[in-house]
Amino acid sequence: MALPEPQPAPVATPASSPPANQALVAIVIRLFAAISITAMFACVKLASNHGVHVLESVFYRQLTGVLVLIPVAVAGPGMALLRTSIPWTHAGRMVIGMVAMSLNFLSFALLPIAEATAIGFMVPIIATLLSIFLLHETVGLHRWGAIAAGLAGVLIVVQPGSGHIPLAGALVGIAGVAITAWVSIIIRKLGETESPVTTMFWFSLSSMIPLGIAMLFVGKMHDAETWAIIGLMGLFGAGAQLGITWSLRLAPVSVVLPMDYSSLIWAALAGWLIWENWPVPATWIGAPLIIGSGLYIAWRENQLARQRRG
Repeated sequence: MALPEPQPAPVATPASSPPANQALVAIVIRLFAAISITAMFACVKLASNHGVHVLESVFYRQLTGVLVLIPVAVAGPGMALLRTSIPWTHAGRMVIGMVAMSLNFLSFALLPIAEATAIGFMVPIIATLLSIFLLHETVGLHRWGAIAAGLAGVLIVVQPGSGHIPLAGALVGIAGVAITAWVSIIIRKLGETESPVTTMFWFSLSSMIPLGIAMLFVGKMHDAETWAIIGLMGLFGAGAQLGITWSLRLAPVSVVLPMDYSSLIWAALAGWLIWENWPVPATWIGAPLIIGSGLYIAWRENQLARQRRG
């Protein structure tokens, strides 16, 4: 998550393996979501180049989410699905989520798209660290090793002091990842009582209040090309959000998660085609360490969940 605010940390799903055809459909949907996420962030970067304020981009992204989720709820289980008995918990999630999303959008405006994407892969690594303190989970030697490898990968990508990428952008990206990981912990707790659509809807709707106020100060008119970019950004973001949720209805996280990391390929292609910016070798060295760490953490959590089920 984040996805959306680049994506919540993967939580192992201790369900039995889905039928092969159902798993294949889930993988294809998740691949579509990964491409959509990359396209959304490419639009965020393009919009920034056209003078669109980050908070404007966040506002239109969230507005599209509300407009998409309402008909989805009506066409499916009905508007009753959007009811909640814990509005203040959703409000707290909204505040933290807005900070995370704004920082993530800003990081893509400041950094090359492939490097920003690689830094975003840190979410499951940081979420595992936070789970120790916030959820009092026990992390064994295997996952500690994966965390260390992932952090080493980030250092390789960022190369502090080398001038390889803007330091301010790297710090913004890392801060966005850390807060997104915090959001993923909150979403994990909300998932005990709330459906994914309910959580996404209230996040999008409640964020309209602070973002609407912000738009009084940063909102402005744009030319037709810029409005088209903004519209595509919202549609790609909503499509990614729905794709992530739909894929998890068909198959466990451990089945669909690898598709998320294809975002680096799409980001590299987008950077080359749009900005003529190909990732430097350090990115291709560090990113696999980050990706491998995230995949191992998800696999390990899945194994532990199966053991607990007996």
